[in-house]
Amino acid sequence: MLTEAGHLDASNDDDKPHEACGVFGIWGHKEASKLTYLGLYALQHRGQESCGIAAANGETLACVRKMGLVADSFGEPEFNALQGHLAIGHVRYSTTGSSNIKNAQPIFVDYARGSLAIAHNGNLTNTQLVRSELEAYGSIFTSSVDSEVIVHLIARSPETRFIDTVVASLKQVQGAYSLMVMNERQLIGVRDPNGFRPLCLGRLGESYILASETCAFDIIDAEYVRDVEPGEMVVIDKYGLQSFKPFPPARPSMCVFEFIYFARPDSNIYSTPVQKVRRALGRELARESPVQADLVVPVPDSGVAAAIGYSKESGIPFEMGLIRNHYVGRTFIEPSQHIRDFGVKIKLNAVRHVLEGKNVIVIDDSIVRGTTMRKIVKMLRRAGANEVHLRITAPPTVFPCFYGMDFPTRNELVAATHTLEEVGKYLRVDSLAYLSIDGMMRATEANAGDFCKACFDGQYPVGLGGQAGEQLMLDKLALESRAKCD
Repeated sequence: MLTEAGHLDASNDDDKPHEACGVFGIWGHKEASKLTYLGLYALQHRGQESCGIAAANGETLACVRKMGLVADSFGEPEFNALQGHLAIGHVRYSTTGSSNIKNAQPIFVDYARGSLAIAHNGNLTNTQLVRSELEAYGSIFTSSVDSEVIVHLIARSPETRFIDTVVASLKQVQGAYSLMVMNERQLIGVRDPNGFRPLCLGRLGESYILASETCAFDIIDAEYVRDVEPGEMVVIDKYGLQSFKPFPPARPSMCVFEFIYFARPDSNIYSTPVQKVRRALGRELARESPVQADLVVPVPDSGVAAAIGYSKESGIPFEMGLIRNHYVGRTFIEPSQHIRDFGVKIKLNAVRHVLEGKNVIVIDDSIVRGTTMRKIVKMLRRAGANEVHLRITAPPTVFPCFYGMDFPTRNELVAATHTLEEVGKYLRVDSLAYLSIDGMMRATEANAGDFCKACFDGQYPVGLGGQAGEQLMLDKLALESRAKCD
């Protein structure tokens, strides 16, 4: 994070953690592919890089995958190719594998037993070991995504029933997966034994639906039934829905970042309203880190609910001092050199008449590199803010995630490589405070032991082997050493 001149490298404007993807599946509807399209539209926030839908009619299975957004990728020609009562869909942000069409999902293959498609949310932690073994026995991989190892394991399984091939394959992998697998007749939804990533079950009339978040049910007027439990497999076919627990039980380790940032505020995650938790995060932050100011201003959109909570708890008025442009897409022009904050300015704009001459508390959900927040603070100052006090509704992110978020190295995390004072000085704020881990867990109103907090405390629920494990040990030693020096 430090340049040779001793300054933080501010070259990367994409300064938020990103989720791996979102998944959606439906069985028993004559317009399955169109409902899947709508479900993916609601889950677009979980991945904007690529999208895909696979559909089956009981005899054949087809798949369409595109780079880009859902709304730009599907029309009548695509839906005409996706006939049937059964479909799964996927939106992707790459955490493993490069950004190109061969890594888009669902992964679709024809093999000896017919056809299958798979849509995966999460990251596997033993991918390299399993992939090397498969390649040694002649498997040829067509992508660089970890999900493809599951396809090869299913294809090579000696089991005869489709359900059993999926179970046997998943017993050979480790890590995070909320997974949908389909053939021409069956839809299988499964969540890893730790339950890292969310997966929900819904109904629409006689149709069953699976999705990463409940907002995907709302868009098609479906009913939320329950969460798929950690380690549970649901099988949906002409016989209805069957539930199995085929894996040894493990400690629940649900990703707490779903509440903080990833999920849409109108969703329920782990059976809890996201909006409710985010307001509670703001209230806890106001109790832990109060400061005198004129206004509480959120960084939209994920900071809005928390800022409302902070405002109500502190009694300091809430104002929208930053406005987000919701129509930002790709830009095909290079900004001139003097427009240094171009990337931030096309997404956010400061409201001068709200901010001018005011002491402002800015609420955001997280800091990864700090580069974007530095530019936001600069924008607030230019709009006339007198003092800027930054409050973060999560603890400092000091360890990488190996279960589905996209910061793989500790060097990318400003809080891991710099003290609180150094980060505040770099951001040019008058004060900086993070929410404590205890405060975060109080806001969820849940048992802290049921959540994965590894990016905050370094306690990884599933072991890491190879280079990742070795690097983690070095990172922990470095953090402990720095703490002693401080």
